[in-house]
Formats: sequence, structure tokens, C-alpha cells
Amino acid sequence: MSKPKLILDYVYEHEAAHPDKVYLTQPVGGNQVVDYTWGQALDQARRMAAHLQSRGFEPGARVAILSKNCAHFFMAELAIWMAGYTTVAIFPTETADTVRFVLEHSEASLLFVGKLDTWDQQIPGVPTGLPCIAFPLAPRTDFDTWDSIMARTQPLGGRPQRAPDDLAMLIYTSGSTGQPKGVMHSFERITRATEGMVNDLKSRVSLKDEGRVLSYLPLAHVFERSWVECASMVEGNTHVYFAESLDTFLQDLNRARPTSFISVPRLWLKFQQGVFTKMPPKKLDRLLGIPILGKIVGRKVLKGLGLDQALLAGSGSAPIPAELISWYRRLGLNLFEGYAMTEDFAYSHNSTPTGNAPGYVGVPLPGVQVRISEEGEILIKSPGQMVGYYKRPDLDAECFTPDGYFRTGDRGELRADGLLKITGRVKELFKTSKGKYVAPAPIENLLNAHPMVELTLVSGVGQVSAYAIVVLAEDLRPKVGDPAVRTRVQEELSQLLAQVNQQLADYEQLKMIVVAPEPWTVENGYLTPTMKIRRTRIEAAVDPQLENWYAKKGTVHWV
Repeated sequence: MSKPKLILDYVYEHEAAHPDKVYLTQPVGGNQVVDYTWGQALDQARRMAAHLQSRGFEPGARVAILSKNCAHFFMAELAIWMAGYTTVAIFPTETADTVRFVLEHSEASLLFVGKLDTWDQQIPGVPTGLPCIAFPLAPRTDFDTWDSIMARTQPLGGRPQRAPDDLAMLIYTSGSTGQPKGVMHSFERITRATEGMVNDLKSRVSLKDEGRVLSYLPLAHVFERSWVECASMVEGNTHVYFAESLDTFLQDLNRARPTSFISVPRLWLKFQQGVFTKMPPKKLDRLLGIPILGKIVGRKVLKGLGLDQALLAGSGSAPIPAELISWYRRLGLNLFEGYAMTEDFAYSHNSTPTGNAPGYVGVPLPGVQVRISEEGEILIKSPGQMVGYYKRPDLDAECFTPDGYFRTGDRGELRADGLLKITGRVKELFKTSKGKYVAPAPIENLLNAHPMVELTLVSGVGQVSAYAIVVLAEDLRPKVGDPAVRTRVQEELSQLLAQVNQQLADYEQLKMIVVAPEPWTVENGYLTPTMKIRRTRIEAAVDPQLENWYAKKGTVHWV
């Protein structure tokens, strides 16, 4: 009886079956791109694997990658695996302190440095003496370069194997609450999870030719790593395009014309707001409601976004307002929400054509078991379940039930048909002075559905009632210096507050909306690298002003 295949076995099969098929397309500036076929990508990976082995690292040694998404990230990961080592990817926006923490905590033996925007600020985080290799698109350094290693090194031959229980990667969480944790994933588990993802995608989309995807969400995050990188390695018929920069994103998207596309709620919202800057929401809504014309208009909007060829789209990583899903579906985009996490290799729940509803995250993927604890917490058992937290057996003991279910930390409800609804985070619940617990996420989704709002945080620990801080939509922010615009915004936010409060229990109702003075970004520390809000940091920033806001009259305040 043959052993079940692992991810490298799939890669070797694709290398042999279609070596001349283009696999990766990398922008290199000036609207120029470089294509890498399966044969070329594997040749480079094999040469780098031979070089890594020549360094004499112990089996299973951790090798880190600090880079934005690029073709060489894929090649480096394959090289690390073929050489017998374990990958540690670091978010390319991390501070020097976090870079140092991950490198030291993982005991990394070597670091690949790739495309980066803030390398000068990150250099102090690289321990003195740590060997480094620079990708072709890396900032200027004195490190040994990828291309020079390619030129002087013969490729590793054969089909180097890994054991099912070998660690493939450590994925460090983005640290929305404290230090990042290293999640250990084995080859067996990432392969079984990825096979499930590929089968799920194939069951929904029938392609005559190759599939196309754009890789732009951080590859250090499990969502992109599993559903884009690993899925392309297992499936073998996907052409992966990379984004060059934020400024060229729409150009990159239009180059790829993806057949499937995944994103996070904040970006789905920004895409919508970009559409609204060109066409007012009421006008678009009216046009979409006209038979025949509505389909033409929807198609035109999607073409402007580069998504007119997308047969399937997904949202994950955080809750998305149900109204936003409905809006995209009216345009004709087959958008579904899913639910998973780093600890199950992003293999948990997904919406299906028959199992979906706005506000729900879908049904369990094949092989996934789910139940709700007596406390309302979602418990998951997945084929992609992590081996454990690196160097943290104390956390392993806390996060698993005696029968092996992972405690997700999310609160949820299960419908009779298996659909799962996320109702908030267990630890995000807060109690007002009335003694009642408030779950912020559902309220935030109600506010985020308004076109004037980009992001929201609901809080109010120990206060007489909850409050919301909102970041205005990008197109509005430069205009609020105009008194007329400011007045209109204030009136609409007051109306929004009243509408939202009508949908809430009395103990959940908001006292006020506060307008944030600046957008929340990864750079200013208010968002994690995966664009989740850092609640404690934002709450701490506004805490000195809370008493004054609660004492003021009115329902909308400006910082």
C-alpha cells in the first residue's frame, strides 16, 4: 500500500509533468514582468536547497523569510523544505523588535531578505552574525545574493523526501494581543488541509484552462500561505501572479484577471468605497435594480476592479458585514465568507452554493468537526490542526479540550443546517457599569456597513454605556475640514447611531460615536499586519479623553 502523498510529492509531479508551464509571474518595475515555469522555479529551488545543505545546519533547522510576496518566497520555501529544514516567515511590516523576537524565539539559522519597504528600520532586529541571503528584489545590502548562489551551485537531484511528522513551518501569529505565538505545522497536516482546499475549489469552479490568482495578502499569514501558495503547489494548474506595490495594485489585478480571489473585510470595504467615489451609492443601487441594465452595470464595475473574470471570491481573517457580501453579489461577484485560523491551517469553514447566508461563515469543510461549548465558545477539530505552540506547552494545555478540540476563543451559534455564525470573541466581551456583557463585533459590523465608515471599534469597559470610534472612509477624510462637509458627516453619523441602536438591546446601545483623528494602519500600530484592529492600543490612546466625551452633549464627537 502506497503512502499518502505529501506536498513535495505533488510539486515533483508538476515539475515532471509540465516543466515548461508558467507557474509564477513576478513584476520587476516599469510594467515589466518575469515569468518562471515549473521547471525554472524548481531548478532555482533545488540550487538553493543544495546551498542550504552545504551550510551544515542540523535537520529541521529553522530558516526565516522576511519579505513581501514574490516568486522567490515560493522558491525559497521549497528550497527550505527540500533541504530538510523548517520555514519561519515574518510579516514584512513588522518592527525591529518583533523581527528580533521571532528570529531569536525560533532560533533561526539563516534569514532570507526580500522585497521590503522599511528595511532600514528593521535592520536592528537582525541578530549580529546571523547569515542572510538577499532575494533579487531586496533592498541594497552586503549579503550574499540569490542570483550569485544560483550561478555557482549545482541543483539538488532526485526527490528529497520529508517525514509526515516533520515540521514544515512555524507560523507566528500577528500579535493582536501581546507577543506573537509560533504555531507548528507538520507536512502531513498542511498537505491534508491543502488537499481539502483544492477539492473544495474544484467542486465550485470548472475551468477549461488554468486558474489565475493574485498573491498580495501577506504570505506570512496563514490565509494566503494555505489558500494561495500551498493550494497552487498541490493543484498544479494555477498561474500565480504577484502584486508589485500598493500603488500598482489595480494594474497588477488587471494583469492577472484572477479566476478566484481572496481578500479581507477591510479591503473588500475599500474596494466598495473606491466604487462609490466614482458613482454615488444611491445611483448605483438604482441602476443595479433595472433588469438587463443592472447586469451590464455590475459587470462594468467588476471589470474596473479587475474582478470580472473571478468565478469565485472569498473573504476571511475577520468578520465581514452581511450587507457588504450582498452588495458584491448584486454586482455579480460570487463572494462567500469563510472562517478559520492559524491553528487549523485556515481549514475550517466555508460557505457553499447550498450552505451560505449573509452573516454566516458557512459549513464545516470535509473532515472538520465543530461544536459549541456550554460557555458559547466554538470548538474545532480539523485535519489541519497544529502540532502545538512552539516552546509553549503551557498554551497547548490551555487551548485543547481533553478530547482534542481546539478552543478558538470565538463565540458562535450553530444553525440546524450546520451554518455557523460568529457572535464575537470570548475575550473581547466587556461589561458596562450596568453589569451586562456587550459583544463588540456584531455592533461593529452594523456600523461598518455604512459607506461613510471604513473601520469601527466598540468599547466601554465599566462605562454607563458603550461607545464607538470610527475611521471615516478614505475619500471623506480630506474633506471634513470643510464646515459643510463636517456638518453633513455629523448628521449622517447621528442618524446611523439611532438606526443601529434600534437594533440593539438596551444594555448594548451606544452612547456616542467618536471620529478618529487619523486612519488606523499597520504603520502607526493600530492594525496588525493582517489588518485586525489592535483593541487595547486604540482603547489606551483614547482613554484620557473618555470622561470628557461622556460628559458632553450630543452623539457625535471629534477627537
